[in-house]
Amino acid sequence: MNIQTREIDGTMALALSGDVDLSHSPALRKALMELMLERRAVVVDLSAVTYVDSSGIAGLVEAYQMARKNGTAFTLAAISDPVRRVLQLARLDRVFTIVDTVEAAVKG
Repeated sequence: MNIQTREIDGTMALALSGDVDLSHSPALRKALMELMLERRAVVVDLSAVTYVDSSGIAGLVEAYQMARKNGTAFTLAAISDPVRRVLQLARLDRVFTIVDTVEAAVKG
């Protein structure tokens, strides 16, 4: 997994690529928690994620919960088909705010 971070109009955008699995999810969790502690609006670009397991989903859920507690925005953008299937199976597609593009998340 690779994580690229950039700031867009005050929102932090994390672009993930590759597999988000047990061996990589701690790095994702660390990056997300640091941003949550800064109380930053966050959008996670999942367009290049080829695989996600429960540990990756758990990191996203934890960040979502912290964002709600902090009153900040947490959005998933451009989710790939493998990620979409996992979110739908867990019914988390009804929990997360999901948009088509990073730009839409920043404007929203």
